[in-house]
Parts: sequence; structure tokens; C-alpha cells
Amino acid sequence: MRRWAIAAAFAVATATAPQAVELNVTHFGTGMYGVPYAVAKEKGYFKEAGIDVTGFLTSAGGGTTVRNALASELPYGEVALPAVIAAAQQGLELTIVHGGVLSVADQVWVTRKDDERIKTVQDLKGKKLGYSSPKSVTDMITTMMLEDNKLTGQVERRPIGGIGAGVAALREGGVDMTYITQPVWAKEEANFRHVFTSTDWVPRVTQTVGVVKTEFLKKNPDLIRKLIVARRKGVEFIRQNPAEAAAIMAKEYKIPLEHAKKSIDDILAVKGEYWSPGGFDYEGMDVMLRGLQLVKAVGAGPFDWSKYVDESYLPDDLKRKPKS
Repeated sequence: MRRWAIAAAFAVATATAPQAVELNVTHFGTGMYGVPYAVAKEKGYFKEAGIDVTGFLTSAGGGTTVRNALASELPYGEVALPAVIAAAQQGLELTIVHGGVLSVADQVWVTRKDDERIKTVQDLKGKKLGYSSPKSVTDMITTMMLEDNKLTGQVERRPIGGIGAGVAALREGGVDMTYITQPVWAKEEANFRHVFTSTDWVPRVTQTVGVVKTEFLKKNPDLIRKLIVARRKGVEFIRQNPAEAAAIMAKEYKIPLEHAKKSIDDILAVKGEYWSPGGFDYEGMDVMLRGLQLVKAVGAGPFDWSKYVDESYLPDDLKRKPKS
């Protein structure tokens, strides 16, 4: 009954007080995906849309975040594209309504300060390379990198879990190289030697997208349109006011201001678009699909994005025709 009442309140729109909700954003507080949402909350963009966002729900990513999002009172979230594809193929009724993060500029690959052996991709031959977990983004990125450089089978890849576990494995010699993402890298930069950024290997790949439970979307189209616009304003604010955005990020993520500023500055300095204002990069989505196929998370062959993507909720200037 309570879920029905909340959905009804959303649907009637907003002559009354904004509804208080928490939004699902993958790795909120530990990854850069959530910064536009933090800004939109702080600057009042969600309230302008008739939604009182009181906080953010998050998880370690993957299928857990998708399931959490679709089970929420507001069944919307920004989640990893691989997890969305997997969920859709398992029969979950969801719709992809906007692009999220279109780059892997937040991922850096590091070695120990005293280890000068790895300076080029070819130097990885015979070394131990840490990645997070099977079928993860770092699994796909490293798999594509090794294949493209004819190093498949010549590098020992080890799943080492999260960033903290990877840093520990690197320090103890369990791996020769591992990944760190922003904003953790801003904290650890003095302790390790940066060798690559994932964009050196894969310049264009879609990491996250916005998804909605299809049944809810059909009943509340205007609400989703307003959410997309509020997030877009957050993205535009970061680009135009990086210093103030860093202060908001530091407050919401509970990290030092200098780490937030360094993280945002590094992301904005990388060539290409990181936070999408909402539009889709189908070429970048196809790169992610290729990675999923290489790690055997999905079958080979074409993938019909038009079955899952609906651009009709985007502002007109962001629309493209889904590939089929």
C-alpha cells in the first residue's frame, strides 16, 4: 500500500510538497559516478523537479545495485552498463533512459614506487596484473588491452577484489600492477607510481547508464524526465564551476577538499567526455559489449540496444536513434 501511495504521489506531480526519496547510484561516495547527483542535491535541482532527495543508496556495484534500484520506492538508479545488460537478459523489466559515465578516465594503473620495470604495455609480459573481479569493468578493460597488444596469455591476471585489497596485494608483491580509481587515487598518489590511465587503452567506453523499472516509467514519465534534467544541470555545473563542485563533493563524500578538487580536475583534464549530460554514446556502449563478449559474460554477435534503450525521456537536443 505504501509503495502504491508513493507512486501515486509522484504521478500527480507536485502541487504539493516534494516527495522525500533516496536515489540509487553505484559506488556513491567512492567513485566519481555520483558527483552530478551530489551537486544536483546541494544546488536544489532535484527540488526544482519536485523531488526531495535526502540521500543516496549504494552498493559494491554490479547486479546488486541494479536489483536495489529496481526494488526501491523510486525504482531508478545509475548503474554499471554490464550489470544492466545481464539483468535485462535475465528477464528483468527495465528501461535504459539516459547515458551516465562515458569514459574510464577515473581508473589509473599503478606500480610500487621502487619498481621501474613497467613503463610500456609490452613491459607487462610475464608480470602479474591485478583487476577487481571476473566480468567486471577492470576485467574487460585489461582483457581488451591484452588482446589489442597481442599479449593474451602472456600476462598473469589476478582478481584481487576492491581497491583496498588491490593496494595491499601490490604492497606485498602479490601483483606487479593494479588499478586505483578516483577519488582514492587523489589520496594515494604520493604512495605509488602511475603508469597508465584506462583511457590510454580504451579511450571510449560507456561505464554507467540510468535505468528505471519499466512499469514505473510508464506511469511516471514526467518524473523521470525531470530527474534527467536535474542530473544534467549537475553535470553542467561541474564543468562550469569545478571548484565549487569539488567543495560539494568533499561534503557529500566526506573526504578532504584537496582530494575532491584533484579528482575533478583530473577527470576534466582527460580528453573526451566523462559525465554524459544524458545522451548516449552507442559506440562506447558497443565497446563495453565487446568487453563483455571477450570475458564471456554475453554471447557473441550483435546486440539490439533498441530493445532496452528509450530516448524519448531525454531533452530533444540529446536524442539519437538507438542502434539495432
